[in-house]
Amino acid sequence: VGTMAAMGPLPAMGTLPPLPTLGVPGVPELKPLTRYEAMRLGPGWSHSCHAMLYAPNPGMLFGRIPLRYAVLMQMRFDGLLGFPGGFVDRRYWSLEDGLNRVLGLGLGCVRLTEADYLCSHLTEGPHRVVAHFYARQLTLEELHTIEISAVHSRDHGMEVMGMVRVPLYTQKDRMGGLPNFLANSFVGTAKFQLLFALKILNMVPEEKLAEAVAATQRPKKSALDHAGG
Repeated sequence: VGTMAAMGPLPAMGTLPPLPTLGVPGVPELKPLTRYEAMRLGPGWSHSCHAMLYAPNPGMLFGRIPLRYAVLMQMRFDGLLGFPGGFVDRRYWSLEDGLNRVLGLGLGCVRLTEADYLCSHLTEGPHRVVAHFYARQLTLEELHTIEISAVHSRDHGMEVMGMVRVPLYTQKDRMGGLPNFLANSFVGTAKFQLLFALKILNMVPEEKLAEAVAATQRPKKSALDHAGG
């Protein structure tokens, strides 16, 4: 997971490998930068840190659709989907210490390290924000423990309405599962980070991600059509 973690002194320019991009049609790219570059930005930049917790899931939906992985996101107080985390004040906290402080409020029982760092991106819009993203693979039992712990955290029912799992499959109607999930409203960079992590960690093939995104652009069936199906 920590393939893009800090690597010590910065190599000479021209020797760095190109940073990975999302490359999914229909999803605007965010500018990637290394952790080294992000840490050397001026004081006018804000830093947000969020984390994706996931676990291999051997389960089968309806006894025939592989679930593949359980991926956690959360419903926020504003009705938007996002990942656990928040802004980190770099004057007082390292990225990981600040992230863990926020995670303690919303989850209560997990601590991430620099080894879990995945990527950083410059966000779009008028605000100068660097979005740092982390990913930690757990066992399904550990993930379930976190889901239970989240209900008893300080922010549950206040800033966090509850944890949700991301469906990584697509049903035969080409909308059920991941396409319908992606049609929800996400906060900030959360949708981009989800797709980026699923691609970089080889959890969903890139062509399947592209198909899921494309499906959200097609006219939707009415609720009665879905009920009848």
